[in-house]
Amino acid sequence: MNPNSVTMVDGYVPVIDLSARDSPSGRATLAEAIGRACRTSGFFVIVGHGVPPELIDRLHTATTAFFTLPDAEKDRIAHRPGFSGFRRSGGTTAQSLGQRTPPDLCESFGAHVTGELSDRERGELGDYQATWKLANLWPENPADFKDTWREYMTAVHALAADLLRLCSLALGLDEDHFDDKFDRHVSSLVANYYQPQVDEPLPGQLRRGAHTDFGGLTVLYQQDDRGGLQVLQGEDTWRDVRAVPGGFVINIGDLMSLWTGGRWVSTMHRVVNPERTDTSSRLSVPFFFQPNHDAAIKPLPPVAPAPGGRRPQAVIAGEWMALKTRKLFAPAR
Repeated sequence: MNPNSVTMVDGYVPVIDLSARDSPSGRATLAEAIGRACRTSGFFVIVGHGVPPELIDRLHTATTAFFTLPDAEKDRIAHRPGFSGFRRSGGTTAQSLGQRTPPDLCESFGAHVTGELSDRERGELGDYQATWKLANLWPENPADFKDTWREYMTAVHALAADLLRLCSLALGLDEDHFDDKFDRHVSSLVANYYQPQVDEPLPGQLRRGAHTDFGGLTVLYQQDDRGGLQVLQGEDTWRDVRAVPGGFVINIGDLMSLWTGGRWVSTMHRVVNPERTDTSSRLSVPFFFQPNHDAAIKPLPPVAPAPGGRRPQAVIAGEWMALKTRKLFAPAR
């Protein structure tokens, strides 16, 4: 890995070139850069990741075509809980942290890796309500939507799995340390479609409210020519994360932060509204790489004290994520 393979976005979020990850020395250098990012901003951008550009383009085209269908056609696969199928409202993300805001200004469509399993296999994924226990519902139009999404999910899962191995190295662990916690993962791919804003948002209403991600790590595609994603630096400084052509934004979630004993940070982020003169739409597609539903997440030593001096407590991954999802999609009060 050459000295120019790590740059910075706005001085806070590094851009890391993964093209050297096939060599042991390259992987060691990449792990060091990833670990540094996860200790500071919790975010980094990757290029040289190997996901074919033409596949990303097909994903963008098919997904945008779906969201611009008439509402009646999209509603055929709607009215399901959580990150599954189509939703006219992507939920109220800030509610996952107990904050009350108006609903987020976006539509969403989601599918789970486990949604392709049999009824019996999905029935074994926890004895509680969870969105990953539902069979995927796929739109009939556009005709290539299902095949494109399944192909993309396979490619981005392989990328996420290798990023997790680099994370293991960054923590001073064997590369395969987390493998048995993700060998039956309940990951999801979710598309967020931010409609053109022709009406004034309500007070406190954003395209996506401030939140942290719930799980392991997130691999986010966002349009090259549309801004809006911001991450929180410190207590009150929001920093733009501009899209890097051909890149993915990566961030760790609450469970990975807990796993590291708080040494790595799950950082608050949001999607802000465009300028009032900007009536364009925006598409983002995060892949949420989530552990097995029954994985026990126990802090690795040394453990950093949580705010207020509390020590991080072990959780069961599925129970944690299901609770957060219920909060996110709970009716506003």
